[in-house]
Amino acid sequence: MSKKAILALIIAILIPIVGYLSLKIMSDKAVIMPRKYFIDDVITSQKDGRTSTDTIWHKTKNFTLVNQLGDTVHLYDIKGKAIVFDLFFTRCGSICPKLTKNMAKLQQSFITGGNAMQKIDTSVVQFISLSIDPEHDSVSVLKNYADKFGVNPDNWWMLTGNRDSIYDFIFNELKIDKLTKEPVTPEFPHTSRFVLLDKEYIVRGRMEQPYSGLDSTSLSVLARDIGLLMLEKDKTQKSELLIQILNLKWLWVIIAVIIIAFVVMMFMPLKKKIN
Repeated sequence: MSKKAILALIIAILIPIVGYLSLKIMSDKAVIMPRKYFIDDVITSQKDGRTSTDTIWHKTKNFTLVNQLGDTVHLYDIKGKAIVFDLFFTRCGSICPKLTKNMAKLQQSFITGGNAMQKIDTSVVQFISLSIDPEHDSVSVLKNYADKFGVNPDNWWMLTGNRDSIYDFIFNELKIDKLTKEPVTPEFPHTSRFVLLDKEYIVRGRMEQPYSGLDSTSLSVLARDIGLLMLEKDKTQKSELLIQILNLKWLWVIIAVIIIAFVVMMFMPLKKKIN
């Protein structure tokens, strides 16, 4: 085999691998993901003379509340989904009905494509409406309110429970007062802001365009970001395709043999000249 043929073979083998890695790097940079908001800690460590930092993002703690069906539910019951929160109360005559209508539209936007029964795809996102008036908003009141707005309970909880627990979750876990420019009082957190959590229960969003439950453009951004979070990969895990390539031991043996053969053939004429 000629040197040109060997070189062509090497290039033919390496191009797909180099192309894949290049596309992966470029695609990771092309999409701007919704940012993480709150830092709990930054850990600095030393290894081999190098200093590295690890950011510990605020992970929203679990809760135990009751939904409109009377079921006791927990935040950590939700696995592998994006989560969207809003705050409301059933006696609200101002923004709450509009927030609920828009949340319903958002839920409907995740209808499974081509399904004759128009079934909601519950595997992507969980919607949660927290009552800020739990003393009045009993299970039966929430159920009537949910039915009025056509709420599908398969992936939308309207929650009530202990007032102190709900308010502690709103301010210390969702940190709603830090997410919005609207005045939010500790006594009654009434806001139009929707809050987005990722699959790790970390608050995500866009500083330049908060998720307003009253704005259709903002809701479109939220719907897109839900999709982005579901496509987000764990950066601590290698790509499955890359793992498959690395596991092709026979391919790497062939590449190594070809490279060695090529190097030997390149230096053979030089050795003859020296002799």
